[in-house]
Amino acid sequence: MDQLGAMRTFLSVIQTGSFSAAATELSSSQATISKKVAALEDKLGVKLLTRTSRKLSLTQAGQEYYNHCVAILQEIDEVEASVRSQVSSPKGQLRIAAPAPLARLLLAPLIGEFLREYPDIEVNLSIEERVIDLVAEGIDIAIRAKKLEDSSLIARPLFSNPLMLVASPDYLKKHGTPKQPKDLKSHSCIVYNFNRSLNNWHFKQNDDWLSVPVKGGVRSNSGETNLELALTGLGITQLPIWMMDKYLQSGELVQVLQDFPSDSVPINIIYPQNRYVPLKVRCFIEFIQEKLRGKYP
Repeated sequence: MDQLGAMRTFLSVIQTGSFSAAATELSSSQATISKKVAALEDKLGVKLLTRTSRKLSLTQAGQEYYNHCVAILQEIDEVEASVRSQVSSPKGQLRIAAPAPLARLLLAPLIGEFLREYPDIEVNLSIEERVIDLVAEGIDIAIRAKKLEDSSLIARPLFSNPLMLVASPDYLKKHGTPKQPKDLKSHSCIVYNFNRSLNNWHFKQNDDWLSVPVKGGVRSNSGETNLELALTGLGITQLPIWMMDKYLQSGELVQVLQDFPSDSVPINIIYPQNRYVPLKVRCFIEFIQEKLRGKYP
């Protein structure tokens, strides 16, 4: 049995979530994938997976084996990448995770240019609102709009990502325009439902920062949805400038409280802290930094 091949197959099954998805990713058949995992279980003498009609789950032994496989194969990939980088151009699959707005508005317009520059790289975009475990899910790079909290990862800044308050002209005509941050308490504010801390909006007033708790009749876990809700006139929302440029220019949205600067949440490119960073990862980091760093003040 090809031990390394079986380990890679096992990882693909876990990371994609099914035998059929792993077969597609590895250009194989579902039957072949299933046989490789079964052969691996026979060799080890333990059950790695529990299978139902709806989902796959790792057994306790399977979770331990998976963690070791990730570390072992990553080490092998790093060694091979180190050698290849001395004599060849970057190649292979590059897995990138990003929230939907960042992927659609910032990354997608640049991917074509990146692939023209590096034709031997294949980009696999994973659109995730949640914070994922890069190593466990086999992700090479993540783009995140938050400060780095995991010491096992490295963050490279792209731009500062200032936030802005906006509303539709129709909403402001009906409900008035707030003049001071405290006026927001009497307005309908479109907020997030997955992180309560995001529902305290922060403003700079003179040399001090002031926090204003806000609420409204509608909330969601998606910035793009909050943007659409604001466009329909349901309230005031706070979003990054890059999400709203075209709507401000068209007049569909109006900036609110522009004399009171809001928070700025950094946009970072995140990747695992390894002794060797694969060439495909280094090339993408350098490319995206050049294109996006300093894009917004």
